[in-house]
Amino acid sequence: MSGKEFRFFLSCDINLPVTFRVERLLGPLPSSPTKSPNSEEINAELYVECALYIDGAPFGLPIRTRLESGGASYCWNELITMSTKYRDLTAHSQLAFTVWDVSCGKDEGLIGGATIILFNNKMQLKTGKQKLRLWPGKEADGSFPTTTPGKVPKHERGEVERLEKLVNKYERGQIQCVDWLDRLTFKAMEKIKERENCKNGNSSLYLVVDFCSLEHRVVFQESGANFLLPSPIASTNELVTVWDPEIGKINPSEHKQLKLARSLTRGIIDRDLKPSSNERKSIQRILKYPPTRILNGDERQLLWKFRFSLMSEKRALTKFLRCVEWSDVQEAKQALELMNRWEMIDVCDALELLSPVFEREEVRAYAVSVLERADDEELQCYLLQLVQALRFERSDKSRLSQFLIKRSLNNIELGSFLRWYVAVELYDPAYAKRFYSTYEILEENMVKLAAGPSGEEDGFKLWQSLVRQTELTAQLCSITKDLRNVRGNTQKKTEKLRQLLSGLLSELTYFEEVVQQPEPIRSPLAPGVLITGIVPSESTIFKSALHPLRLTFRTHNGGTCKVIFKKGDDLRQDQLVVQMVSLMDRLLKLENLDLHLTPYKVLATGQDEGMLEFIPSRSLAQILQEHRSIINYLQKFHPDEHGPFGITASCLETFIKSCAGYSVITYILGVGDRHLDNLLLTEDGRLFHVDFGFILGRDPKHFPPPMKLCKEMVEAMGGAESPYYTRFKSYCCEAYNIIRKSSNLILNLFHLMAGSNIPDIASDPEKGILKLQEKFRLDMDDEACIHFFQDLINESVSALFPQMVETIHRWAQYWR
Repeated sequence: MSGKEFRFFLSCDINLPVTFRVERLLGPLPSSPTKSPNSEEINAELYVECALYIDGAPFGLPIRTRLESGGASYCWNELITMSTKYRDLTAHSQLAFTVWDVSCGKDEGLIGGATIILFNNKMQLKTGKQKLRLWPGKEADGSFPTTTPGKVPKHERGEVERLEKLVNKYERGQIQCVDWLDRLTFKAMEKIKERENCKNGNSSLYLVVDFCSLEHRVVFQESGANFLLPSPIASTNELVTVWDPEIGKINPSEHKQLKLARSLTRGIIDRDLKPSSNERKSIQRILKYPPTRILNGDERQLLWKFRFSLMSEKRALTKFLRCVEWSDVQEAKQALELMNRWEMIDVCDALELLSPVFEREEVRAYAVSVLERADDEELQCYLLQLVQALRFERSDKSRLSQFLIKRSLNNIELGSFLRWYVAVELYDPAYAKRFYSTYEILEENMVKLAAGPSGEEDGFKLWQSLVRQTELTAQLCSITKDLRNVRGNTQKKTEKLRQLLSGLLSELTYFEEVVQQPEPIRSPLAPGVLITGIVPSESTIFKSALHPLRLTFRTHNGGTCKVIFKKGDDLRQDQLVVQMVSLMDRLLKLENLDLHLTPYKVLATGQDEGMLEFIPSRSLAQILQEHRSIINYLQKFHPDEHGPFGITASCLETFIKSCAGYSVITYILGVGDRHLDNLLLTEDGRLFHVDFGFILGRDPKHFPPPMKLCKEMVEAMGGAESPYYTRFKSYCCEAYNIIRKSSNLILNLFHLMAGSNIPDIASDPEKGILKLQEKFRLDMDDEACIHFFQDLINESVSALFPQMVETIHRWAQYWR
């Protein structure tokens, strides 16, 4: 059984007359055989005769339309109301349409006729526009079955009929309206119709009739049928579903009680109300709900009742605003007044007010006023989500858009990232206009900036330095495409790359050569860094199907920086995950816990291209192949005879902390597809993860373990019984509880990404966010979470060593 609701009316319950609209005639009129070639051209005068037939017999008198002499096209667009009501119809009811011409003199000329049955094969009343093919020279036949069916037989239907059926669905609201796409589609349809008409000669004549639609579908049911007869008891366990027509409707008595309880005349009484002990406990429980939780009627009523006493509790504002009946003008007005007098909320809660749940412009503007208190460093942490939140605004020039542009004008790093985040979204057809509007306003305002007194660049040069980033990425895309066509191994492709950079594309070696006034380009990954060219001799190609480039850029201060450029891979999901790693690293450091994480920079510069910061490191697969163990590898760079396992204590501590940090973060974000090739290790002992193609619990491998912890990592800590491994578990539990404190912030950020085109979110945003929420275990306190996380680690580690349990055996296969 389908989970979709199907609401309907029964035909026997509809006491309304049968109504439809005769619209127009399509196609050329047949030429009169009695007409002489030299006779004067006379426009035909046509009318349509409409007759209702029930079970093959005429029912009531036929009705005629007015005369129409439109020349090339005949359009009546006349509403016809029959004397028969819908409740009188049977399953075999038909409408017969005959077109007559009275321009022939006393004798009326028969143009043609067509008949249509009113109920389809699913016993549903037909609605919307129906295009009926007229039978030339035949009067519409109302017998059953009819000899003049108006519907074109299936074997004769072509592309035009298929498209017209879709248009009918579109006009009934069954196909989503996308304004810009619809205009293109209808233009294309007109061309197809013209082509088909030319091919077929356009000889047929059609009558367009529009059947009126009611609020729900109409299903045929004979009068007097009794639905209350008890059905016989079935011998099987088959479920019987009974449709309740009142599902989803407002209970009038409950609605009246709610209106009385919320009456504005109670405002004087509510102002002095104080919650009882039990009510206070209920309110505190509600305030701890995650932002994904929907409040029930009693909870909404409780918060509204004590709204005045909650005004000093800043956490309560977002919950209170969820309780407001915004369709009630007076209630909405009072809520907005209270909002502006409420205790100022935190930035985290302001992000919640920018989610699609809150549509009121005043509420979203209030959220932006709170964001104005955040410094640039904090704002950059949320910039990706704030750009996505533009989708939920009511206009293209919203308060949020103006705020982001204003802050970007004062900070070139914010400006550069804002430009890239907006530029990538220009590929989204549904919101391209909105993001293009933001892009234009950013450009317009930045170009107007004057040079600062401290020697800052003027706005035009700033904008040009950002535009040249796009030119650079376009050239890198072209290089990548050329290199894929080069036959040979990676070495030959690398040689070709260096040859291109030194020869045909020598302008990439020194950027200053392509402009009259030498100006470096701002690095897309770090706009504060000015790059002046690429070093050909230090640029290589990775051995991979997509052939990503590893480029070394010269910087303005005489140094170098290395980046990876990828074409053919969507980096928006990696960009989001690394942003979360960076945010969680910030949250941990604010609690004085530095786990030596490596949030390398990622920037998607298109739907299938982007840049990544290159961190000198080696994969665990490569390390184990060359050095047999992680310890042997670290001993090579940080030997210490007196240190643990022959390496310095600080190096081992860095390794343990980074393992703990990434174990917690990959667990919370549900990162999948982990293997020894996407776990990297630096020379100073920092372990970090790359390639985040699967998140929020998705994993291409079956039976993934709860924690992404491989056997070699545990062995490098001295094994599961080692004190260093105990320290690892301690760091994990501490980090988990610190990040849990900011669960609302992380959930709000993911909620703002709900409308994005990131694969693992776009597939099912609600499910993904609930999976993320589940990982925080908000039903537990900190102490219970320590035990929970330790059990989780023990469970995962036990899967790495030989056990006799089937599930553990499957988890052990994960890393192979």
